Amino acid sequence: MTPLSWGRVKPSESQPLISRFAPTVLEILSLIQQRELARADEHILELEAEELASSGGGAPGPPKAEGAGGGRRARDVALLYEALQREMWALVRETLAGPGPGAGAGAGAVAQLGQVLVQEEAADGRRGPEAARKLRARWAEAVARAARERLEAAAPGAPGGLAGQLEALRGRLLEDMGVVRGRLAPSYPAGLGAFGVYLRGYHGALAEWIAAAARRRLQLADRYALLHWHNQVYPREVLGLVDMVALENGELGPLLSPGTLRGLEDECVTDVKAQTRAALLRVLQEDEEHWGSAEDRSSSLAQDVCELLEEHTERAPRISQEFGERMAHCCLGGLAEFLQSFQQRVERFHENPGVRELLPDTYISRTISLVNCGPPLRALAERLARVGPPESEPAREAAASALDRVTRLCHRILTDLLFQELQPHFSKLMRRKWLSSSEALDGIVGTLGAKALALRRMQDEPYQELVAELHRRALVEYVRPLFRGRLRCGSARTRSRVAGRLREDAAQLQRLFRRLESQASWLDAVVPRLAEVLHLEDTPSIQMEVGMLVRDYPDIRRKHVAALLDIRGLHHTVARHEILAVARDLELSEGGTLSPPRDRAFFADIPVPRPPFCLSLPLFLGRLSLSRLACLPWPRPPSPSPSRPRAQH
Repeated sequence: MTPLSWGRVKPSESQPLISRFAPTVLEILSLIQQRELARADEHILELEAEELASSGGGAPGPPKAEGAGGGRRARDVALLYEALQREMWALVRETLAGPGPGAGAGAGAVAQLGQVLVQEEAADGRRGPEAARKLRARWAEAVARAARERLEAAAPGAPGGLAGQLEALRGRLLEDMGVVRGRLAPSYPAGLGAFGVYLRGYHGALAEWIAAAARRRLQLADRYALLHWHNQVYPREVLGLVDMVALENGELGPLLSPGTLRGLEDECVTDVKAQTRAALLRVLQEDEEHWGSAEDRSSSLAQDVCELLEEHTERAPRISQEFGERMAHCCLGGLAEFLQSFQQRVERFHENPGVRELLPDTYISRTISLVNCGPPLRALAERLARVGPPESEPAREAAASALDRVTRLCHRILTDLLFQELQPHFSKLMRRKWLSSSEALDGIVGTLGAKALALRRMQDEPYQELVAELHRRALVEYVRPLFRGRLRCGSARTRSRVAGRLREDAAQLQRLFRRLESQASWLDAVVPRLAEVLHLEDTPSIQMEVGMLVRDYPDIRRKHVAALLDIRGLHHTVARHEILAVARDLELSEGGTLSPPRDRAFFADIPVPRPPFCLSLPLFLGRLSLSRLACLPWPRPPSPSPSRPRAQH
């Protein structure tokens, strides 16, 4: 057998494996095959030194491959190095491939591999940069190749798509790094930093696998899985368990480049925008199909919308805070677009003549269901705006505006339906029979109380808004007949009876709306104040009461005060002018020029059918000064009015 015939050597019993003199090439090869790697490397180094001495000294030339030029001994050295490296890298693979050598000869073989690396690194220092064999670098490459093979073998057969493959990779990484930490790294010489070499090898192999996966056409779920695994699972559940120091020092670098990572996030956001838009439209259409149905069916529209969007808004922040902000902004834009479409469809539903064919209770129930969509969707929009970037504010405002329009429309419809039923009772107010019978008000209170039971199904926030509007509207409709001039109170006795009746009705209405949990306590004083204006006899007291009325209800005008004076039969021009001057002065003052918000308007909704009594007298007549009126408390608490001095009659 010649030195160039590289088969497995079978030593015979009659011939010792190693002679007492310098071993032959075949004997060195036999050492390699038996994984006596350190001894084999020592003999190769001796052979290399002999070849160097025979060639005239100096540093050895660059390593030569098999078949390259040079002397026979140089070719033998090159071939032996190739055989040595093949066995070394095979040992690297085998020790990772399974249980492997746990102790004894196996652990010794790994130790010899490490010893070879130490010996060769020392020899490279003698050879010089150009002739260095760099086995330590090739060892790191061999570790990386073995890691790549291990990871590629773990992923393909895993069930569950990309998420399942990533889970298989996590298991393989933890398993192999456990072997490295427990058995392999301690067998290497300490100076080689074996654990770091293996960790970097696996990290690099994983980075290649992840980058290749990111280049594929992925479904949205796979993109989410890849981003979550990259940002959370790998740092926390792999590196965090394996080598926290390397993680904290940032030695390994990212698995994906920033550009690739941003591209994955962009694709996720684009997919979510398209998918949620289609899904939201679908659930809206499905729900709308039941709006005109006579079937009493509860709507799950708001719940469906929240679930569709929260699937993404809860998942994205678990990947990274920045990605969570981007996803919140994306979903808020989709929600605002959906709510504008929802608003338009609600308006079309109520404008459709076909809704008149629904039973009143069914129509009311359907309208309440539409209102009830508001609070959870509004809360979702607010939450997304808080999480999202500052540029999310316009989308939040658009969402809130659409919900406000839906709520106002449905409230107006419910209020109109209720007051259509109440109108016959209101038409009986402020007539002679009303003074002696509570029939009209009992009908109003009874109907309102009964209908309020259906309204209790409304969510708390819109219910409070609706019952406050019912409270306001009920009192507007109550006092409207008074300003139409149905009653004339020419005598003090009649004025006292009317004022007493007004106070009794006001107390009954106040008790009703307290039971309905109305928060509009600002309305409690309006009817008692009107009663006081009718009941009081002396002009200064009436002036003070009018001043309080104007301060508490700034939308009252002189025509309303004039109508009250007409009702009480106050046609005496001097007293009339002094009282009306108070209203005029307060109208012209700073507080009187401010219009109240729509939900605090009261007298603005009460027309006066005829112009007030003649106001053509000169303005020099005596009246309360503005300085005295300014001492009136503002705003006046809703407690009952204190007793006023009354003229004796």
